[in-house]
Amino acid sequence: MSEGGRFDGLRVLVVEDEMMVSMLIEDMLSDLGCLVVGPASRIEDALALMESAAIDCAVLDVNLGGQPIFPLADILRERGAPFAFATGYGDAGLRETDRGTPVLQKPFREIDLARVLGELRATNA
Repeated sequence: MSEGGRFDGLRVLVVEDEMMVSMLIEDMLSDLGCLVVGPASRIEDALALMESAAIDCAVLDVNLGGQPIFPLADILRERGAPFAFATGYGDAGLRETDRGTPVLQKPFREIDLARVLGELRATNA
């Protein structure tokens, strides 16, 4: 089910270390009309993208090759940029601070991503 154009122009930072998963997320976002920023596979790369490109929201893999994404989540939160976590562990692997943040349970479908993007866009409005 494609909802092409529903999120036309929404700039989404993608932070994901698995290339195939990253490509799948990028394809879903493109199908939904989003502009993909990145992807980044490391926190340092994501920070550089955040400095060089405007973003509206982000999709963050919780675990980047053994490195938790939480420092980047904290920076996004400080900047007021909404984000969602993507993880195979649901909210079980999140810190107490992150409870209530949207979570995409891997593997997820385009309709799940669209639902979360709707939440993030509403937060940013």
